[in-house]
Amino acid sequence: MKTSTYKYFLLFGLVVFLIACSTKKNKFINRNYHAVTTEYNVLYNGNLALVAGVNELKTTYNDNFWELLPVERMQLTVEEMSPNDKRNPNFDRAEEKATKAIQKHSMYMGGSEKNPQIDEAHLLLGQARYYDNRYIPALEAFNYILYKYPNSDKIGEAKVWRAKTNIRLESEGVAIKNLKLLLENKQKLDDQVYADANAILAEAYIKTEYLDSALVVLKKAGEFTKRKEERARYYFIAGQLYQRLNKPDSAFASFQQVIDMKRKSPRRYVIQAHAQQAGQFDYKNGDTLVFMEKYRDLLKDRENRPFLDVINHQVGLFYDKQDLDENAVKYYNKSLRAKTQNQDRYLKASNYRNIAEINFEKARYPVAGLYYDSTMVYLEKRSREFKNIKKKRDNLEDVIKYEAIAQVNDSILHAVSLSDEAKKEYYQAYIEKLKIQEEAERERLEKEARIQENMAASGGIQPMKLGSDKPSSFGSVVSKDVAQSATKQAGTRNGFNTTSQSGSAGGKFYFYTPSTVSYGKIEFAKRWGKRPLVDNWRWAADLRNIAGNQGTDTDSLDVTQDKDWELEPRFTPDYYIAQLPTSQTVLDSLAKERNFAYYQLGTIYKEKFKEYQRAADKLEKLLQNNPEERLVLPSKYNLYKIYQIINPERAELYKQQILTEYPDSRYAEIIKNPTLGADNSQSPEAVYATLFKKYESGALRESEALVEEYINLYTGEPIVSKFELLKASITARLSGVEEYKKTLNFVALNYPNSDEGKKAEIMLKTDIPALEKINFGNPAMSWKVIFKFESPNDPKIKPLQEKIQKYIKEGLNNSITLSQDVYTTESDFLVIHGFNSKLAAEDAVSVLKDYKKYKITETPIIISSEDYRVIQIKKNFTEYLAIE
Repeated sequence: MKTSTYKYFLLFGLVVFLIACSTKKNKFINRNYHAVTTEYNVLYNGNLALVAGVNELKTTYNDNFWELLPVERMQLTVEEMSPNDKRNPNFDRAEEKATKAIQKHSMYMGGSEKNPQIDEAHLLLGQARYYDNRYIPALEAFNYILYKYPNSDKIGEAKVWRAKTNIRLESEGVAIKNLKLLLENKQKLDDQVYADANAILAEAYIKTEYLDSALVVLKKAGEFTKRKEERARYYFIAGQLYQRLNKPDSAFASFQQVIDMKRKSPRRYVIQAHAQQAGQFDYKNGDTLVFMEKYRDLLKDRENRPFLDVINHQVGLFYDKQDLDENAVKYYNKSLRAKTQNQDRYLKASNYRNIAEINFEKARYPVAGLYYDSTMVYLEKRSREFKNIKKKRDNLEDVIKYEAIAQVNDSILHAVSLSDEAKKEYYQAYIEKLKIQEEAERERLEKEARIQENMAASGGIQPMKLGSDKPSSFGSVVSKDVAQSATKQAGTRNGFNTTSQSGSAGGKFYFYTPSTVSYGKIEFAKRWGKRPLVDNWRWAADLRNIAGNQGTDTDSLDVTQDKDWELEPRFTPDYYIAQLPTSQTVLDSLAKERNFAYYQLGTIYKEKFKEYQRAADKLEKLLQNNPEERLVLPSKYNLYKIYQIINPERAELYKQQILTEYPDSRYAEIIKNPTLGADNSQSPEAVYATLFKKYESGALRESEALVEEYINLYTGEPIVSKFELLKASITARLSGVEEYKKTLNFVALNYPNSDEGKKAEIMLKTDIPALEKINFGNPAMSWKVIFKFESPNDPKIKPLQEKIQKYIKEGLNNSITLSQDVYTTESDFLVIHGFNSKLAAEDAVSVLKDYKKYKITETPIIISSEDYRVIQIKKNFTEYLAIE
């Protein structure tokens, strides 16, 4: 009986279930079945996926605190993603569940939806699409709710999400209008919806640059939101907005709100709020003791360990502003070494840049250059700052080069100028410093050797402190396998396998550790001195006998380390004094090179770095060194221009010197008539354009003289590199490929950062090798007859021209032409062009020599057009005559 009852009961349940599954019947059981199934099955899982995706987005999103934070974080678009980035799969799962709920549980009948959960399914669908950066489909889902479910309790949320989507679609005006209407009915909105509406309205105002309005609604969002992380973010953004509006006190107060939240706020907002407040600190009048006490507490707090890069950077900035460079560099380096989960690339770039600036200010240009290189690694290549740093780094190449020349040559010339006694004192002081360095290196090797010995003795495990069961320092215990592996690799790098030769896996053999060996050699020499390689080397009596037989000094057998130093040439002043130049020609060359370096440094600091005082110092020092005459006037004019900016009284002094000593110079004319310098007809660019046209017209000798004049005239100005490259082209035409190569090399080396210098470098690599390869003997396409004259003004040229022109006219041959070609600075060719064969050229020469009405006496040379090109390029006419 019971079995039959159960069967009927199960059968009845199955019938009810089948009836309830139908989405075509508007019955109580159908509506409630699908509502419950939608809410507690499909939508539940979909909402879980959405929440997981949003939480993952918040944790993985890297906020750039150097810029205004966005109110809402979004995952990257497909275009923005790198190959290693992946889409968040949770949003796909949320969309899938929302779609399933709509497709399987929607009960749309009679013009209305009977399942009360479908509006939430559409909301979930729109949210998932929104976070997946598919804004048009998302907008469709939100609009569907507004049009089809006007009485839904999700209308407020749907309107907020629709506004979010409009902002993403750059329809900020529409979003602002709709949100204002929504916020007018505050009493109908949940507090969180009201907060979200204000937050997204703030985002719209920020995008449209209405920052004051954004602040008002953002404060409301922070006040009403129930999410503590969002409240901290809104307060922080408000502080950034106050900064943009130049209201530092209000900004400080907003950041303090974040700090006062303490553990209710994510730690990153608290630390960055401290950093923003530090940026507002008055380093001249503020209480520096309170500032450092605050940051010492932040550094000690264990919770702040993931943010030590930010904290140390701020301490470095504090010392930097106080001109305490050593401490500043120390904390910048600590910031760089700090290990953080999310690497702040711009923070690293800032650390490197600031260290570079400190070294630059101290004239440590090679070091500054290296730090600028590191700075550019972490900067966006398209950013303006990257371009500025790169320009400064490129300009620094010249500074490094000329500072090195000035320093080395100054040092040599100074040492040469000292008396014999002063030279010894000078180099003895250097030797003492060298000994200190040697001793420091010995101590370093000793320390390293002891560490190696301890590691070897303990089998790769550091010794423990007495009375303790813990390692002496965190992370000091290393597994034996790891230690053996490291030792084996070190041995292999030094050319042998430690395992096979030592006979043990540990590699403990003394001579397998280079630092231990180096330390041992130093200790032996320190204790025993220099000992001969003999038996019984320990016994002094035996050593004296050996020394007596060999005629050596027995005192040297027991010398100390200091005496050993005295035996080495590099620890004696005479070693250095002997290397000083004594030839006056060499000394003059060093002085000339040094003076030109000072001039270049002065102009670089003035023009490229705007470091006017440093530029003035270099040029003043140049004038004290008795420079070449060509550098004096440009130096004084540059000093006049510099002092107009930093010291008008001294500018007047140089002005009078130029007007008195060089009254006819171009610089004097510009000083007397300032508009002359701005006159395009007198500008260096106009002069260059005129000269270039003259060069193109074939006036090579005149151009050669003028280009030298203009190079001297414009020395120190940026346009000089253009004149130098033009000079190289003129040299190629007058002196051949070898001289052309030298002048191009000069341009490439002396103007490496200019366009002309880079062009010269390319030509050296491509054009010059091609020109050097060409030679005589290429197949001839046409022929020429040439006459060489040692002077372009040779009186024989004109009569010969007349006879040849007469021959061409009477021969009625339009393909034959006559020209006077420049060969070198002193000589010219008179060339008859246009013969299609060597025989035709020989016939023409025969007519010119034998016919009575011509009877030329000059010696003609028949040459192919290809060989003539070789002669003009290589200037090897004599070589061609020898071959012929």
